[in-house]
Formats: sequence, structure tokens, C-alpha cells
Amino acid sequence: MDITADWYKIREHFNKSFSSNFHISIASVDSENNPTVTPIGSLFLNDDQTGFYFEKFPSKLPKHAKTNPNICLLGVNSRRLFWIKALFREKFSDYPAIKIYGKLGERRKATEKEISRLNRRMKITNGLKGNTYLWKKMEFVREIEFSKAEKINLGKMTNDLK
Repeated sequence: MDITADWYKIREHFNKSFSSNFHISIASVDSENNPTVTPIGSLFLNDDQTGFYFEKFPSKLPKHAKTNPNICLLGVNSRRLFWIKALFREKFSDYPAIKIYGKLGERRKATEKEISRLNRRMKITNGLKGNTYLWKKMEFVREIEFSKAEKINLGKMTNDLK
């Protein structure tokens, strides 16, 4: 998968993944080379192979960024109908999962545009106590620059996908 040529498709996939899971998994490595995975519910991909997430709760990712900024994101489309159709047909109509590799950048104050993107995404949960706790008062983002993408191969069920 080409990170530049397929970026639109990658963004579309991660949007589907988020809508079926409410999070994306980010793998990082600590200073002792121990891997860890962090679920992030506030990841956004931009138009130019970059992205950001709101850094309110993550504690390990910021620490890891200091010694090893390399990360891998996994987006899985977990929609039941998508999987049932694939299992029935013995092939997927689109990739069930994609990994993208990148580097964590600087933590900075979120822009109004970024906060607006978050508010639009979480609008469906407005009025719920958990929404206020999780997604209100998001002030800081961590930038990500992506360099590589990899589709998940499930043998003959994904062989026909380009």
C-alpha cells in the first residue's frame, strides 16, 4: 500500500474503523523496548499523511515519544455486516484492517479547527455524562507524521483487493 497514493482510502478506512470501534489502537515502545498498545478515541487524519490526537488521558505515549517516537496505528473495521458478508462470500469487499506507521511529533495547544473536528465527531453523544467527562475541555494535541501503510492480509479472502 502506498502511503501517498492510497491516503484517501486509508483515511476512509480509519473513519470506518473508528465508527465501528470508537477507538484506534496505537502501538509504541518504551525506553526498555517493551511494546504497549494505547486505545485512542480522538485520532484525526489530515489530507497530507499527517494526523493528530487529543492528549488528555494518554500517559505512556508522551513518555515514549521522548525516547522512541515511532508508532504503529491499527484500524480494524469491526462492522458486523461487513464481516458477515465477507464470511458468507469467502472474500472481503474492502480491507478489514490497515496499519499505518509514523512518528509522534510535538504536543501543542489544539486549534479551534481541531476542536471543531472533535466536537462534530462526538456530537452524537452530546448530553451524555461520559461525553462531558471524556471529550470536553480537550486542550492539547500530539501531531503524527506517517511514512508507511500496510494492509492486513487474510489469505484468499483479501487476495483480490488492490
